[in-house]
Amino acid sequence: MYTELLHHIQQYILLNETEQQVIAQHVKVLQLKKKALILKPGEICRGNYFVAKGCLRMYFFDDKGVEQTTQFAIENWWISDYTSLTLQKASDFYLQTVEESTILFLENSAEDTLFKEVPKLERYFRLIFKRACAASQYLARYNHNLSREAHYRHFSKSFPHFVQRIPQYMLASFLGFTPEFLSKIRAKKDRPIS
Repeated sequence: MYTELLHHIQQYILLNETEQQVIAQHVKVLQLKKKALILKPGEICRGNYFVAKGCLRMYFFDDKGVEQTTQFAIENWWISDYTSLTLQKASDFYLQTVEESTILFLENSAEDTLFKEVPKLERYFRLIFKRACAASQYLARYNHNLSREAHYRHFSKSFPHFVQRIPQYMLASFLGFTPEFLSKIRAKKDRPIS
């Protein structure tokens, strides 16, 4: 169960066997069914979630009651409500499985102990968060600079496997579209050229 996480970590830092065992002792394995809720608004987020298998998403409902997906996580990605986790305040988000998933959970209370026992993990998480921040900045740039259709085309070209796995209404929400608009964009692509 821990192989995926340890392999991912070792792409950034080297771990010896003892350090690998320490990590395995602090991480809990969660086997979750499709559409399982991990976090709800009003709850305090208790830790970080690493996707070993499956897919998770974070979402909220806007003032009109429309579901807005803000983030996805597939294999080898971390996800959490970092505002709730860091400030220990009530979350505004839902965190839910999109598919049947195997998740490795690092509880907030275990993180400090783990960092003391394996200090180089702080470097790993720093590098991961820098990459996540960069991805977020690019997403904001694409939202502002590209037309909605160009944004979809770029996203689907960059993450073709991901786009095939996600239900259309969730993908549309993530990209800031209605499902109907996304259907029209996809229909254009599939229309034969005369």
